Amino acid sequence: MEIKESLRATLGSLPDSPGVYQYYDKDGVIIYVGKAKNLKKRVSSYFQKNHDTGKLYMLVRRIEKINYIVVKTEWDALLLENSLIKKHQPRYNVMLKDDKTYPWICLKKEPFPRIFSTRKVIKDGSEYFGPYASVKVMYAMLELVRRLYPLRTCNLNLTEENIQKRKFKKCLEYHLGNCKGPCEGLQSKEDYDASIAHIRQIVKGNIQGSIRFLKEEIEKHAANLEFEKAHELKERMEMLEKYQSKSMVVSPTIDNVDVFSILTDEKSGYVNYLKVMNGAIVQSHTIELSKKLEETPEELLLLGIAELRLRFESHSPEIIIPFETEAEVPDATFFVPQKGDKKRLLELSENNLRYYMKEKEMQENLKSPKTKTEALLEQMKKDLRLKELPAHIECFDNSNIQGAFPVAAMTVFKDGKPSKRDYRHFNIKTVEGPDDFASMEEVIYRRYKRAVDENEPLPQLIVIDGGKGQLSSAMESLTKLGLENKVAVIGIAKRLEEIFFPDDPIPLYLDKRSQTLKIIQQIRDEAHRFGITHHRKRRSKSAIKSALTDIKGVGEKTTEKLLTHFGSLERISNASQEDIAKLIGGKNALLIKEFLNKKEEKPIS
Repeated sequence: MEIKESLRATLGSLPDSPGVYQYYDKDGVIIYVGKAKNLKKRVSSYFQKNHDTGKLYMLVRRIEKINYIVVKTEWDALLLENSLIKKHQPRYNVMLKDDKTYPWICLKKEPFPRIFSTRKVIKDGSEYFGPYASVKVMYAMLELVRRLYPLRTCNLNLTEENIQKRKFKKCLEYHLGNCKGPCEGLQSKEDYDASIAHIRQIVKGNIQGSIRFLKEEIEKHAANLEFEKAHELKERMEMLEKYQSKSMVVSPTIDNVDVFSILTDEKSGYVNYLKVMNGAIVQSHTIELSKKLEETPEELLLLGIAELRLRFESHSPEIIIPFETEAEVPDATFFVPQKGDKKRLLELSENNLRYYMKEKEMQENLKSPKTKTEALLEQMKKDLRLKELPAHIECFDNSNIQGAFPVAAMTVFKDGKPSKRDYRHFNIKTVEGPDDFASMEEVIYRRYKRAVDENEPLPQLIVIDGGKGQLSSAMESLTKLGLENKVAVIGIAKRLEEIFFPDDPIPLYLDKRSQTLKIIQQIRDEAHRFGITHHRKRRSKSAIKSALTDIKGVGEKTTEKLLTHFGSLERISNASQEDIAKLIGGKNALLIKEFLNKKEEKPIS
């Protein structure tokens, strides 16, 4: 790729250091922010090769200026990159689809600190815990600590001087038992601060530590015969144990660990975060990252880790992830579990992602079913290398047993769903014996010859049930009709679910979970079912017809009348002679009933 003169000097002076680079367009607008372990290697790589994706090619063409910031570590680069992306929202960067402001629990920096929820973090020395992705969980925590430790809720300035001057009076909260009255000196600062210390541990997730402390205090008070105090502390301990039992305990040996997993689709990456303290999950959150330049799962995961650890102010020394990475986090190590409790934690995180993606898909479907259909057709178009959306698909399958009664079936899908009124059967007319290739050639010719003659709209995709042979036969007929370049055709071989294209010897293997493959399998299976059903009916009718035409004096036309009216040999046998006579006359009715009655007579042994 040719390098612009305006960029040569910058590219030549790039350092071999970690850092963040910013690309600007001709209007001075930042269009991309990236991080690098080595700025020189990373930035130069954009200009040293031809790019496969159109978006990357367009990005590089639009770069007019490069700025960079050198940092100490790759992790610092990742944090700075995340910050700059949020600030400038460049066109070609991954976008975080999460603009919510999450609530925190605040321990206010003041005499006799209050505890309350807030969405604003003010740097005034107060302590903030969270943020909480679930408001319900946050309120449950606040309710727990207020029941355990009655604290003031007023905003009075409870300085020692004001309390001594008796500036304040007890309010209703004191009389309700929700506050111990520090405003009148009825609760000492030492006792209040001791409650705050326990609350601090509880909101940090260290519930087990608080339970151990309460057990020790209960034993001390019981030994001193202070049973009333011991009972009060026991009630607190039971509340904590009840709350802890509602938390999901994963393993008592796992403490202060962050767990991250990632799943991706065509447009986005989804990163789930679990926080584990004292063996229990105390925090869970999922974010969505919108792809822009075919970012890898590793790139998306690292962006998610940087964002979530920063947001939740996590300093866990161990980070569990699904695959190895060369990235490093200060004061923490990455761990990829292969088995055991930590592996199960990772699987739990991935399950959270699947539920999140499924719920998101359901919500989108409720809003607009049309959007889901369009997304499915777009995916099929991409997977199958089509020129247009496959809104109308027709699939063909042959059915015969040792060449007898050869038939073919055509099933039709429109907008990804079966269109049963358009299904068709074909009785093979020109082929003798079990010749699937010739049968396919005949059916395709007959179907699309009629479509051409009657000026019917052609499908965007034809699916042939079979491998290269059946596909080649279908193409023979389409070529005769001059349609070889007007409609896309693929073959699907049953054994390995290989997708074959005309004039391409190498098959395509789609992911087994792919929606595209599922649709192709569904229409193929429908064609097989539809064809087999018709084949059985033909065999059945033929067997009946051959049985009745053995009767002397009964011809094919008479038999056809009976089959059309009664439907089966059993129903003809059960019908009265009078009913049969109404249809084919008394003489023939008598012949048929005599014949059928003889067949039902059992031989005497």
